Amino acid sequence: MRDIPQALAERTRGYSWEQITLGMSEASVFRLQDDGNTYYLKIQPNRAVEHLWQERDRLLWLQGKLPVPEVLAYEQDDRSEYLLITEIRGVNASDPSHRPHLPELMALLASGLRSIHSVDTAGCPFLQTLEVKLKEAGYRTESGLIDEADFDEKRQGKKAADLFQELVRDRPESEDLVFTHGDYCLPNILICEGGVSGFIDWGRGGVADRYQDLALAARSIAYNFGSEWIPFFLKEYGLGEADEAKLEFYQLLDEFF
Repeated sequence: MRDIPQALAERTRGYSWEQITLGMSEASVFRLQDDGNTYYLKIQPNRAVEHLWQERDRLLWLQGKLPVPEVLAYEQDDRSEYLLITEIRGVNASDPSHRPHLPELMALLASGLRSIHSVDTAGCPFLQTLEVKLKEAGYRTESGLIDEADFDEKRQGKKAADLFQELVRDRPESEDLVFTHGDYCLPNILICEGGVSGFIDWGRGGVADRYQDLALAARSIAYNFGSEWIPFFLKEYGLGEADEAKLEFYQLLDEFF
């Protein structure tokens, strides 16, 4: 048994633990299984830049709106946060097993994103607009919280302060606001029996320009299956012609998150 809060320890007694290494989150993620149940436990240091309570709150708000995990428990002690959630069955969209069926996969990614962008934003408490994101990006830059070694290949060797100036200079004049996932990358979309079974990793969800998701989806598609599939995905989503400047801007913005 790991050193976790007593309430969580009692709830997960008898479960086997397997660490999941896919993804780039600051959290350690474990698959917990017994004879009939599968849960996921995220453990993240309190000193992390982002917080698990942000994902908890979004998951609670999204219940009944989208297929997302249920929150079973949230705990915090003097070292870490702990978020216990249910399983979404399926194979993540980055898995090589999808390679023989890429047209179908692109269509599923597009329809999944349309369903997210169709969520009613009335009363949504989670704002991820450019005003919010640029303020946070500026804070992280000034505080030395940006891992410059983790920049995308084409930005390797550049300084966060210089990239932040690019963000300010190239900020789009307008925003087409919808409810967004915030990190719509292929590992965060689950596929089961020929359909999208659900979406995970919601810590950055909220009201933002739809290109927040389109840009990261495009980058993830290129990384996993090749950039030649990006136009197919965007067409399936419903874009007649993509705004290349916005795609580039929101990929640049993600360097700060």
